[in-house]
Amino acid sequence: MRLAVLGATGQTGQHVVNQALQQGHIVTAIVRTPSKLTVHHQNLKVVEGNIFSEESLTPHFKGQDAVISCLGFPMAFISAVTGYTDSMNTALNAMRQAKVNRLISMTSWYTEPNSGTKSSYLIRFLLLPMIRSVLSNMYQMEEVLSKTQDINWTVVRPPGLRNEPATAKEFLTHEGYFVPDDSGNPVGNSVARGDVARFMLSLLNSNAWVKKGVAMTTK
Repeated sequence: MRLAVLGATGQTGQHVVNQALQQGHIVTAIVRTPSKLTVHHQNLKVVEGNIFSEESLTPHFKGQDAVISCLGFPMAFISAVTGYTDSMNTALNAMRQAKVNRLISMTSWYTEPNSGTKSSYLIRFLLLPMIRSVLSNMYQMEEVLSKTQDINWTVVRPPGLRNEPATAKEFLTHEGYFVPDDSGNPVGNSVARGDVARFMLSLLNSNAWVKKGVAMTTK
């Protein structure tokens, strides 16, 4: 397939690009600073683009089979985080202009404000409040997608991300804001970035999670 990747220089995005190339996909990495992506491959095109500009994205989306977004934005303690919603609204409009209708986008566990009540004490009372500005904007972005009917989107929600390559571990999934065990408690609290990339790319050949949000982790 022909894939446009947003956030390709990020730690998860680099796994997506490398795995996609290994799988034989043709990849266009749309980045702010092309020199930051050091991968070289005959099926990789690295282009400079502005994720907040429809006019910038549309030409790079034309001819693509899908858009994969691994965009991330930093925490904000004074002003609200808006990067997720702003970039998604731009990307959706650019996809419409370019006539691309498959989108796979990464967010996180616990984006919904009340979904972390069964997480561990440290996560619930220390980590989640600290990153709530990011999670809140992720949730707002998910809400934008939930109202989007003309594009086949999927939101992938991983837990904490470890800077590790893909494994062969089985995926655990749940249509919700975390993956529960038999008692309803979260299964673990982290996953390898390489496995998140592996899961996102697996969705290109599946309709299982179209127009849904899916929490994922590995066994």
